[in-house]
Amino acid sequence: MSTKIDYDLRYNPRLITDGIPEITSRWQRTANEARAARNAYLDVPYGSDPAEKMDIFRAKGRSKGLLMFIHGGYWRGFDKKDFSFVAPALANAGVTVAVVNYSLCPKVQIRDIVMQMVQASAWLYRNGSNFGAPAGRLHVAGHSAGGHLAAMMLTTLWPVYAKDLPKKVVRGALAISGLYDLTEIAKTPFLKDDLRLTEKASIESSPGLMPPATDAPLYLAVGEKENDGFHFQNSLLGRKWKKILKEDIACPGDNHFTVLDRITRPDSPMFKAVMRMIED
Repeated sequence: MSTKIDYDLRYNPRLITDGIPEITSRWQRTANEARAARNAYLDVPYGSDPAEKMDIFRAKGRSKGLLMFIHGGYWRGFDKKDFSFVAPALANAGVTVAVVNYSLCPKVQIRDIVMQMVQASAWLYRNGSNFGAPAGRLHVAGHSAGGHLAAMMLTTLWPVYAKDLPKKVVRGALAISGLYDLTEIAKTPFLKDDLRLTEKASIESSPGLMPPATDAPLYLAVGEKENDGFHFQNSLLGRKWKKILKEDIACPGDNHFTVLDRITRPDSPMFKAVMRMIED
């Protein structure tokens, strides 16, 4: 006898997580502090749409590499300015960090956001050296919906997108609590109206249903206390992309929100993994 799956419970972190207002308030406070430190180029356009902007945080000393960070919010919420807090510790460790914005659903569809991230990646590949980053050293990291978008960058056929680009524009990706099979997300009631995912659109935007385009390494992470769906998604991509999976980072005790704090802590396995990815 089959059991009906409660997809909202499977994928809505707010149903199982305590203390979210306190966490996001702390994020906002530290993000404001990062933006006020005057070591960033704010609202740098990578395209013509008002949403196509990024904040670029300079590395302390000589830059070891460039990391594009993509925020989450189920493709329908948050803003780059809410996630400036991810940059200071990485910048202090010698990483140039670009925190990118994108248009939100339901104004656009997920496939449109994917193409905006392709555009942002290509822009950073071409222009990152203007902000002190070494040429050809672009990496990407993302959380939740941003984890999905980070993984999609590893499926991109860059020379097809633009003839001046090499096959490996992105040299590695960290996907934190990401979503890789969107046919599951299409079944989730609390997201249906905003995401408008058809079966075809779900398949075409699911990195877990396509191969990676290069041998660029993949790093995965998911919090121990996250919804079952995020564990399912993490395991799925780890299996499907085992040839490029470099590390599945354990995050004991973390929920869907606190897991992201690990990228800000130099003593954490996640931070150390990012530095290995950048320096490899």
